[in-house]
Amino acid sequence: MKILVAIKRVPDANTQVRPFADGNGVNVANTKMVLNPFCEIAVEEAIRLKERGIANEVVVVSIGASVVQEQLRSALALGADRAIHILSDIPLEPLGKAKVLADVVKQENPGLVLLGKQSIDGDHNQIGQMLAALCKYPLATFASQIELKGNEIWVTRELDAGLQTLALCLPAVVTTDLRLNEPRYPTMPNIMKARQKPLAIIPIAELAVDVEPRLQVLGYQAPAERKPGIKVGSVAELVEKLRQEARVI
Repeated sequence: MKILVAIKRVPDANTQVRPFADGNGVNVANTKMVLNPFCEIAVEEAIRLKERGIANEVVVVSIGASVVQEQLRSALALGADRAIHILSDIPLEPLGKAKVLADVVKQENPGLVLLGKQSIDGDHNQIGQMLAALCKYPLATFASQIELKGNEIWVTRELDAGLQTLALCLPAVVTTDLRLNEPRYPTMPNIMKARQKPLAIIPIAELAVDVEPRLQVLGYQAPAERKPGIKVGSVAELVEKLRQEARVI
């Protein structure tokens, strides 16, 4: 079975990005960029499935400018077999990315599509859902455990009320959550091998996919600064402050 994993390049979670003074975008110049943590978990799960003999090929795909090849090479160093770079110099909306990925799914015909449940920069949590709808594949989100049984994938996901397990027929789309696994670190030999693994570059224009923007961003602004927290000595004091100061009860 072939597994397709969609990944994204994002700012490192330990860095602080700020909007431009004119509110016309977010300044990521000189910011360390990494593989989105949720995507890294999806790559790790795909590699583990291959190591268990369930999958025979892991393909990673990313959309963006030429710099995303850095993250594709990182995924190859973790153990993916080959990479596809959809070259686009303009940022795409979630629906546009889902359409592009659907076209890649159509070409690659994988048995399973894995994605991180969301990216830590946009926090949209939409692409997996849109991709499943466009491909007409069954979908499971926020996977904390995955098990393959014949032509089905059993996905356990966490809900507020507990755990829910879904059985999906393959091919399917699954988005991954933090508890699914702990990604490995690439070894130096694998980093060297990753340089020789195939990486196909496809200009987005060759896909003939409609990625015309449908959303208008009015501006970016930093969130308001939060008041510093305080410690209270008792539950009674907490209730009193919530009633008299916060006025939430």
